[in-house]
Amino acid sequence: MIAKNWEEAKNQVDEWKSSGLTVVFTNGCFDILHRGHVEYLSDAKACGDKLVLALNSDSSVLKLKGDPRPIQNQEDRTIIPNALESVDLVVVFDQDTPAEIIQTLLPDVVAKGGDYTPETIVGADIVTSNGGEVKVIPFRTGYSSSKIIDKILYVK
Repeated sequence: MIAKNWEEAKNQVDEWKSSGLTVVFTNGCFDILHRGHVEYLSDAKACGDKLVLALNSDSSVLKLKGDPRPIQNQEDRTIIPNALESVDLVVVFDQDTPAEIIQTLLPDVVAKGGDYTPETIVGADIVTSNGGEVKVIPFRTGYSSSKIIDKILYVK
């Protein structure tokens, strides 16, 4: 499901939680979906029953990654991960960090990759103060959108 807005995402999360399901939240740019992303999202989903992917908006990706990112536009970046079995809901956020959307959705679990620690995960404090938990998913080296872009641009 792709949420049209945060209210729709909140309603869906609340429905899942009221049904006793554990809602996991993760976020990122997911510009060029690759094996590392697919395995990461599957691992994140395994931390609960439903997985919410908060996707950085185009302007947010540009701010974080710099020009020429994002390579794929926001609509494409929502449709592609939404097709994965592990992803139950995709919602876009435009802020510099996902703190505000985490505060809005109040997931049971926040998950991030192994390049983070529980202390550096944005929103961890929000989730834990509401009785939730933080999960660090092991990082898979060798997979990144930036490396794929570099390989495409500089292969001779």
